[in-house]
Amino acid sequence: MVWSKKILGEISWAGAQPRLRFSSPSHPGKGRKLAFVSMTEQIVILDFGSQYTQVIARRIRECQVYSIILPFNTPAAEIAKLQPRGLILSGGPSSVYAADAPLPDKAIFELGLPILGICYGVQIFGHFLGGKVEPGEKREYGKGTLTVTDPGCALFRKLPAALQVWNSHGDKLTRLPAGFRPVARTENSEYAAIQDGQRGFFGIQFHPEVVHTPRGKEVLSNFVHRICGCGRNWTMRSYIDQAVEQIRAQVGGERVILGLSGGVDSSVAAALLHQAIGDQLTCIFVNNGVLRAGEAEVVREVFGKHFRIRLHYENAATLFLKRLQGVLDPERKRKLIGRTFIEVFEAALRHEARAKFLAQGTLYPDVIESVPIAGNPAALIKSHHNVGGLPKKMRLQLVEPLRCLFKDEVRQLGKELGLPDEIVWRQPFPGPGLAVRVIGEVTRRRLDILRKADTIVIEEMMASGWYRKIWQSFAVLLPVKSVGVMGDERTYDYTIAVRAVESQDGMTADWVRLPYEMLEKLASRIVNEVKGVNRCVFDITSKPPGTIEWE
Repeated sequence: MVWSKKILGEISWAGAQPRLRFSSPSHPGKGRKLAFVSMTEQIVILDFGSQYTQVIARRIRECQVYSIILPFNTPAAEIAKLQPRGLILSGGPSSVYAADAPLPDKAIFELGLPILGICYGVQIFGHFLGGKVEPGEKREYGKGTLTVTDPGCALFRKLPAALQVWNSHGDKLTRLPAGFRPVARTENSEYAAIQDGQRGFFGIQFHPEVVHTPRGKEVLSNFVHRICGCGRNWTMRSYIDQAVEQIRAQVGGERVILGLSGGVDSSVAAALLHQAIGDQLTCIFVNNGVLRAGEAEVVREVFGKHFRIRLHYENAATLFLKRLQGVLDPERKRKLIGRTFIEVFEAALRHEARAKFLAQGTLYPDVIESVPIAGNPAALIKSHHNVGGLPKKMRLQLVEPLRCLFKDEVRQLGKELGLPDEIVWRQPFPGPGLAVRVIGEVTRRRLDILRKADTIVIEEMMASGWYRKIWQSFAVLLPVKSVGVMGDERTYDYTIAVRAVESQDGMTADWVRLPYEMLEKLASRIVNEVKGVNRCVFDITSKPPGTIEWE
């Protein structure tokens, strides 16, 4: 978000007073490390490396049922301790008959739980329970039609006999395991859906979690509600109550430090922690000199004045910009900014010597994406900066109150906690800030040019309603000058690239087809209002092959 005085003055609040003003409570005792919120009803998903595993978890939560993702080889005894209502076996890129295939603990089939196998998951049934899996004569990728042959199957309750589904598999069942019978077929598979009603085992060859299976969420809803017997108890209000209780149990009466960036994750984490422990929380905000317009002012206004959270402000802009002088390589920029941030943050911690905990806005995707699937290195998507521990000399314990939430759930939580829309709906912003959007050397003049252009992009995206519809939109300053004519004079100035992308999780992205009228207005305003710019281009590269950011 670009924070101008105009926008700052228009921040709307939930009620006349912020909801987070309360005295510092005293909470005796220290609890164990905060992990996942304990739910009385939950579904466990075993991850076999599918790119859609997170989507399964999201769809289950959309059914107002809590879900967690565990590694495929989690022992059955550990699963049993969680007391789930049901188990889902995800898809995956492997073949069950491959030498290095990811396989579960066979004892999961003896837990007495309803189990739904999706794609690779249904092949697990065949492999372990006496069926047969072979390469299909015709692979099924993309849209297909599922014909339900047994309308009495609980999985397809109240659904039509023909469903559009999304397939992505080369192997298929050629012989059913004992106790199973077919309940649906596709053009290329007579066993596209199977069930063992006595044991509560269901297998489907298609992917119900993706949007290309339009009624797939209803299939999942039938599984968790009708078959597993779950209610609809997963709400942000219930999450807040349980998270507050667990934070208090973990922290006790100790002090907590949070590095506040002003982004959605750290802002929501700050609000939740403040609701739990009040003035035991201190937020440290570091101005690194590469923030967006007005960002430092709005953080101090919202959290310091309105919510009255203890806020330690470190203005280190001069230090950061001095160290960035002459640095052109994007990786060097990132590492330099990261090292300098730690240095400044650690110096600020000396003023908070009594603190015993460090809070982070780690989200669930950060946790599960940082754990590789054994035998499937490609499933390690990224190594997130919030996961993997702290510098040893900090000697602080971690508090991660958002680590079981997805991004959309964090936004819901922010609304429930009373944060203004301007923070809750902020688009993602890179840790190194505008330094990776100024291509080449970072200077004060180039930053000023980029900030003005970026302000225009955000203002126009917000005014047109596009801002909330897409994943990210921003301006990039290119190290390219070109000849232009402005008035009757020849110019030789910079080029601004506008980037707008749609994505679910940032792992892949497609460029947004903004209306021509919108592009025309953006280019016109940027060239006319930003001194030093005489050309504007629009980036139409998807990810892959490109990345969302330019550096």
